[in-house]
Amino acid sequence: MEVTLQRTNLDSASTEGELSVNSQFLCYTLELPVKDGLPGSAIPPGTYLVQMLPSPKFEASTDPWILQYAANIPHILGIPNRSEILIHWGNDAQDTEGCVLVGQVKGQDFIGSSRAAFTALWQQLMAAKGRGEVISIAVQGGIPQRPTNASDVSQAVAEGD
Repeated sequence: MEVTLQRTNLDSASTEGELSVNSQFLCYTLELPVKDGLPGSAIPPGTYLVQMLPSPKFEASTDPWILQYAANIPHILGIPNRSEILIHWGNDAQDTEGCVLVGQVKGQDFIGSSRAAFTALWQQLMAAKGRGEVISIAVQGGIPQRPTNASDVSQAVAEGD
């Protein structure tokens, strides 16, 4: 199964996008702002493996709705310098902790109907898992900025950039 996250709006508060499954739009996404790709930033563009794995954080919840999904949360694997990056429900950048949030409606730096969007995505991912399919996510757009310092600027000028 091929999942695509196309980023559509980047600002200092969050990174907004659209999630498609096998080229069909499914929902909106929200991540941390694009910075350097490290923790505290949106994940870098690239293609990553997705596996349905337990989440100790969500398994510790007392919310019955969360507990029904806690043993099979989509984990995005292979992100450089990152771990425990999940796809889950939430409404704004404070809910992400570096993860990708999903929602059916969007606003400025906000997504809503998140649990409904997660349920729809989860059902498709679990069906693919049941069929033995490899699940990947292609994250597109929002290239992290390199830190700028005097030597970087001097090097760029020397190379004619």
